[in-house]
Amino acid sequence: MIADWESHAPLAGHAALHPHDTLALSASIVTVGTFDGVHRGHQALLAEIVRHARREGVPSVVYTFDPPPKTVFGGTMQLTPIGEKLRRISHFGIDHIVVARFDRAYAARPAAAFLAELARLNPAQVWVGEDFRFGAGRSGDTALLARHFDTRVIDEIGCPEGDRISSTRLRALFETGRNAEARALHGWPADGVLPGTVD
Repeated sequence: MIADWESHAPLAGHAALHPHDTLALSASIVTVGTFDGVHRGHQALLAEIVRHARREGVPSVVYTFDPPPKTVFGGTMQLTPIGEKLRRISHFGIDHIVVARFDRAYAARPAAAFLAELARLNPAQVWVGEDFRFGAGRSGDTALLARHFDTRVIDEIGCPEGDRISSTRLRALFETGRNAEARALHGWPADGVLPGTVD
């Protein structure tokens, strides 16, 4: 089932924001990813994370990056400015958002540094995409993550036609002028921001 921002009570601004390597928790459920665009696939994941966290009675945590790694290394278009991305994530009732400033120094950190940072969150579960990589040279993968934490690999979310919803696909649609199709997949208002959240 694809989540929709309209089906959730407005919670923008309720998540606590943290620079990376500053948050420590006694327990949590964590998801890690770029979340560029916070599209319908992301929305479904965020709703699922919150559901699991509330059932377990622990905080929900989103660990994300600014700017997106593909923007730093590949020069790709960033779909959502950081402020709007954080508002969209908060909208789903996430308790904490960790924002790692992604630059070449951060990218050069060893995989062990990222694992140690996650360990400070004491995650009962860590949710990531199938192609998740971390650490210098993308040396860490889901197999390494699973040796340290209960790791849940996220199933792909498809649109009604069955195609995978992804930030890469959204960029391609926007870049070729297929804005209506892109908006249907990202699932946000036509002007791209939550009502009442424009600074």
